[in-house]
Parts: sequence; C-alpha cells; structure tokens
Amino acid sequence: MLIKPDEKFHVVMRRHYVGQVQRHFIGKVDAVEGSVVRATGYVFIYEEMSAQYVKKEVPRTTVLDLAESGYIVNFIPQTVNIDELRYETIDRTYLALTDGKGFLLDINEFGTKR
Repeated sequence: MLIKPDEKFHVVMRRHYVGQVQRHFIGKVDAVEGSVVRATGYVFIYEEMSAQYVKKEVPRTTVLDLAESGYIVNFIPQTVNIDELRYETIDRTYLALTDGKGFLLDINEFGTKR
C-alpha cells in the first residue's frame, strides 16, 4: 500500500476550465482503501482580489481519490503540524507552503518563478 493512515499530504486540484476556483487541500489520512482516502484537514481557496490562498478556518473531513488525474499530491513529513501551515511568497519569487519552523514546500506548478 502506497498511502497509509496518519500520513499527511497536500493536494493541488487542477482547474478544468477558465474561472474555476483554485483549491488546495492539506490533511491527514484517517482511512485508506487503494488510492481513495478519507482525510481531515483544511481547504485553501485562491482569492483573486488579494492574490492569495485563504485558509478555511474550520477543518473538514473529505474523501479523495489521490490517483485522480487532476490532482498533484505531495506528502508532508510527520513532524509538521498541519494546523500551522500557510502560504508565503518567498523572496518575492515563488509561492511556498510553510509552517514557519523549517518546513517549506514550493508549490509552483508551471515553473520555478511565480
């Protein structure tokens, strides 16, 4: 099994059409069957007015098929507290997911610069 309970992950949900809301999910696997996971975590929505990803403050439980072709999945180290994760622009060049304590994940999909 590639995915295990208690693993933490970050999912970029690719847009299928222009104007579709950009969503990311950060969570912890509660249960798994194949590539389908039940996970609890946070949704981040891209807010165009501020040009930032905004975290929905209330955690939610969802079911995702991590093998979905429209998803980019990154696993997060067990030592990272997902409650503390946020997006920051690093050196005005790229967007990263960070906990402010050493964990940094470059999430740019289309190149090395923002």
